[in-house]
Formats: sequence, C-alpha cells, structure tokens
Amino acid sequence: MVSFRAILKHPDDLYPMVKLKLAARKAEKQIRSEPHWAFCYSMLLKVSRSFALVIQQLDTDLRDAVCIFYLVLRALDTVEDDTSVATDVKVPILMDFHQHIYDREWHFSCGTKEYKVLMDEFHHVSTAFLELGSGYQQAIEDITMRMGAGMAKFICKEVETVDDYDEYCHYVAGLVGLGLSKLFHASGKEDLASDTISNSMGLFLQKTNIIRDYLEDINEIPKSRMFWPRQIWSKYVNKLEELKYEENSVKAVQCLNDMVTNSLIHVEDCLNYMAALRDPAIFRFCAIPQIMAIGTLALCYNNIQVFRGVVKMRRGLTAKIIDRTKTMSDVYGAFYDFSLMLKSKVDENDPSASKTKERLEAILKLCRDSGTLSQRKSCIIQNKPQLNATSIALVFILLAIIVAYLSQSRPTFM
Repeated sequence: MVSFRAILKHPDDLYPMVKLKLAARKAEKQIRSEPHWAFCYSMLLKVSRSFALVIQQLDTDLRDAVCIFYLVLRALDTVEDDTSVATDVKVPILMDFHQHIYDREWHFSCGTKEYKVLMDEFHHVSTAFLELGSGYQQAIEDITMRMGAGMAKFICKEVETVDDYDEYCHYVAGLVGLGLSKLFHASGKEDLASDTISNSMGLFLQKTNIIRDYLEDINEIPKSRMFWPRQIWSKYVNKLEELKYEENSVKAVQCLNDMVTNSLIHVEDCLNYMAALRDPAIFRFCAIPQIMAIGTLALCYNNIQVFRGVVKMRRGLTAKIIDRTKTMSDVYGAFYDFSLMLKSKVDENDPSASKTKERLEAILKLCRDSGTLSQRKSCIIQNKPQLNATSIALVFILLAIIVAYLSQSRPTFM
C-alpha cells in the first residue's frame, strides 16, 4: 500500500488510486471459471498487474487472444532469461517454442517464483491457446516462431553495435508490436498497421526497460545479462559493469543519457501509430504503456540512481495515467509534459546534449502541432497542495476505510 506521506504530498493521487484498486478487484472477479482460463488470467495478474488491468477493457475474444499472446511470450522470455539453463538446452527450446504451444502436455521447469509456476503449468496456456480463433492462433504462432529464432541468435551473440541493439529489441519487443497489430486486425476493429511503426511501438518500450533495468541485469546470477550496446557504452568505460561503480558516476550518467537519447528516435512512429487507432479500448491498451515509457525515461535521464537501485514512477502517478488516458489529446499532453521534464534536466556539458535537445524539440513540435494541448489535464503539473488539519484528517479516515475494504478476504481462482 502507498505510504500516507506520499498521499499527503500528492493528494490528487488518492482518487485515481482508489479507482485503480477497485478496478483490480473487479478484474479479479471477472476471471473465467474454466480451470485453464482461471489460471491464465490469475497468472496475468501476478506477472503484470498493470497490463492485466488494461487488458480487461478489450472485448472478450480479443482480450483472450492478447492474454494468451502475452503469456506465451512471457514464457518464451522466461526460458531466454534463465541464465542457469545451458545454451545447448535453451536454444532448441527457443527455436521450437512455436510448436510447443500446440501441445497440451508440454512444460519445462525454469524461472523463479510466479514464472516457474507459469512454466510448470504451461499446459493451461496451451489449452486456452487451442480455443482461440484460427486467425489469432496463426498470428501468435508466427510471432512466437520469429521471436524464438531471434532470441536463440542472441544467446550466442553479444550486442555490439546500435544496429545489433535495434535487431535484438526487434526480436524481443518489436515483434510483439507486429503481433498485436495482427491481433487487432484479426478482430476486425483496426486496419493493419505498417511493420515499421508497429516495430517502433515495441522498441520504445523495450529500450526503456533495458535502460531502467541496468542494475538488475548486470547483477544477474549466475551470469550477467548485457543488453546495452558496446558501441555506446565503450565511449565511457572499458567494461559495461564498470558503470555501477561510484568512481565512474559521471561517465555512467553520460552513458545513460546517450541511451535515453537513442530511444527517443522511436517516439514519432509511436505517436503516429496511436493516432491511427479507432477502437477506444485498443487505444487505451496501447497508449498507457507508451506514456509510462516516456515518463520512466524522464525519471531515468541524468539520474545516477539507475546505477544504485530502482527508478520507477510513484504508484499514484501510474494510477493517474491509467485513469486520465482516454484520447489522443491526453497522449500528446503527456508526451509534451514528460518531454519538457526531460528537457529541463539536460546538462549543456553532456556529450549527447545537442542530440538530446534536437530529438526532444521534434517531439514537442509534434505535440504542439496536434493542436490539442489545451484540452489536456496534466498528470505531472500540479499546484502545491494546501492541506489544513481537517483535510489531513479526512485523508487518513478515507485511507483507513480503503485499507479495511481491500483487506477483506480475496476470491481464489486456483
């Protein structure tokens, strides 16, 4: 639960946080009763609660397809990420994963915590997959096959150049963008988006995750995971792990800023992709993660904490983004505000400063040219809260009621 101090500092976070909690409870109650579907949706809540909430807005057939698509790729990712699995075992599994999803008996023990449960009981996912329409099955199989092959390629290949970086991100995330575009088209709700902008949707999210997760990846046991391209980090240190050492703080931040600047090149494609969407539920499903990504980059930029711990949005801001993202004007507004926030942190002495500002100015111009900025309600710009004793007391009483409600017995699905 979020701290009382955070609520007092950001009181306008409270209402969207309450709505998000209630939406989560509602999503849990809507889980289908069949054992395999109950497993899939409850597992989705465990591996990505925010994704599980957004997905609930989609119509049933598309929601089921996206749920299974996500879990299949999460399982594939679990195999790739488990550094304890020998390469000669891992590569064939990655290459053949698109065939395993048709086998109700197949499973493979790897991963930890909820991911291990997903892999041990993967037969539930396969059973649900086989109930999807053929159009959905073909799209999921195709992307799984291509992603598995790409992951297998990079098991034996390091990310050396920026082109390698883009290729790796294409395999693990750009293909997700292509797959989702195919699922949206198969549902009859959207035109088929081009591969280029679909790819950018995935690359922008993946690069944000790679930047944010530097410390977790570099400290992975038994073997580090290294996704930052040598072409970028070698300008600042001799070895990628040296970025986490305190004596390299200045160079680490400069390298971080270089990585963030690289990711900004995908924003124009992402905005064009979202602007073309027609279905409101699909739009929100796509837009919320993209806003979270630009917000995360704004927090990470020029921030040494990326190399010291975890940098992420506060829960209240996440809740506000989920609550307020309804139209393209909201997206332009959020990208505008977070880009301004990022621009305010640019140090003129940073080696990438001119390129960073150039890309940010291009994003800001796109948002201004939309003509919709006056219609937005900003998630990050707010007046300084003025709370008197009565207001503080009411906040505490309301929080106590919420805690009591949410502490009631939760429904079980398994």
